[in-house]
Amino acid sequence: MNLQRRLIFANALTVIIPLLITVLCAWTYIYVTGKIVGTEQSLKNTQEITQLTFDLVGSEQSILRKYPERIEDPGFQSQIINRIAAVDGEVAALQGDTVLFSSHNLTKIDVVRLLGSSGWFKKDTITLGSETYSVQPIDLSLATDNQESTILFFLVPFDPASFNLTNFITFCAIIFVLTFIAANVYMSRYFSRGIIFPLNNLRKAAKEITLGNLNHEIVSEGDKELRELCYDLERMRIQLKNSVHNQLKYEDNRKMMITSISHDLKTPVTSIKGYVEGLLDGIANSPEKKEKYLRTIYRKAEQMDTMIDDLLLYAKLDLNQIPFNLQITNVEEFLRDGFREIEPEMERNGIIMHFNSELKEACAIPLDRERMMRVIMNIIDNSRKYMNKEEGRITLSVRETHSSVIIEVQDNGSGIPDLEVKQIFERFYRTDRARSEIKGSGLGLAIAKQIVEGHEGRIWAISRLGEGTSIVISLPNTIRGADS
Repeated sequence: MNLQRRLIFANALTVIIPLLITVLCAWTYIYVTGKIVGTEQSLKNTQEITQLTFDLVGSEQSILRKYPERIEDPGFQSQIINRIAAVDGEVAALQGDTVLFSSHNLTKIDVVRLLGSSGWFKKDTITLGSETYSVQPIDLSLATDNQESTILFFLVPFDPASFNLTNFITFCAIIFVLTFIAANVYMSRYFSRGIIFPLNNLRKAAKEITLGNLNHEIVSEGDKELRELCYDLERMRIQLKNSVHNQLKYEDNRKMMITSISHDLKTPVTSIKGYVEGLLDGIANSPEKKEKYLRTIYRKAEQMDTMIDDLLLYAKLDLNQIPFNLQITNVEEFLRDGFREIEPEMERNGIIMHFNSELKEACAIPLDRERMMRVIMNIIDNSRKYMNKEEGRITLSVRETHSSVIIEVQDNGSGIPDLEVKQIFERFYRTDRARSEIKGSGLGLAIAKQIVEGHEGRIWAISRLGEGTSIVISLPNTIRGADS
């Protein structure tokens, strides 16, 4: 139930319930008083007088409203007298202080008393002879020549213990007011629980979040609007928690990055300082030795420059600050171009390159050619660095599945221990054997992972120690998916 319906329902019940209880109490009052003081006859008399009044003047089609002159007809007067006699009552019609007709001999004092009566609801009474009657005057508003109005008086036997309409109305009013107040209080407390309790829980959750406890779950409860509010605040809490977690993660990564890059940069810097000191101290005392020292210094400086470039590129990729320039590219032609570019260098290092395409037809997918080529070259270069076979072999292959293109670089190098296979894509990670001699920034495969994931693809490694390693890249074939 939503909040609006709940409020409408509660307001309706605060009126309906008191009305039902009041009606029930009214019937009970009538029944009990009838049994205790015998008011059945009094009620019947009241009903008969009410019906007679309605017949005479109750509507525009009533007898005296339609034919006011009949009040002076003796036959009509006899009918009224007979009907009032059925309840042991009396009737009298006065025009001014003149008696038009009466079922009882009225004295002048009786006429004055009748004219002074104020109506049925105040229970005015009049005594005629030994009987006391309740008086109900009806103004017939019959204009006569003397401009005096005609009033019809119905006199019903009065019983002090009989049904009292004033008391009845007062009783009903008191019952309605009391039940209305009680229903209002109950409904307010009952229906407010669906609002107050969730709000209290939200207040507690907000306090916990303010104190830094982002693990305090916000439970959706209450009406529809409150549940939606709880759901939105819970999403906000989760996002805030993830944001703080990511912030802490970035902070830890930053510290680790500073530590790692400081360590990695220290080695080439130390080498450069050593060779420079050798030059300054005159250790390199021949032109050949000086050239060797200078070439080593240059190579170490290039290594530092590469490390710094890789670090900046990774930082930008990690923060999504480099947009990808995706172009529809023929995969086989793209890989063959890269193969032809790097094959001569691999041959100089004693490594045989093979290219294998299992594509049955031309396959084109969106690629950022420059960055994806960097990934392929980086993987092949890693295979070269860790090649420990006299006859090295690297195979670049491509195949296609229903929804993706698979690119694989396979070598017959040293391989990677099983426990380290999943870690090689972490930044600054190197195998233990590589620690003895820095062969890169330690960010190459981490950058490759960022670029592949930027293409909504996946990259993983399959390796057997001593037999070789395969780096596999899976890229979504969105064009084929769209065609199918």
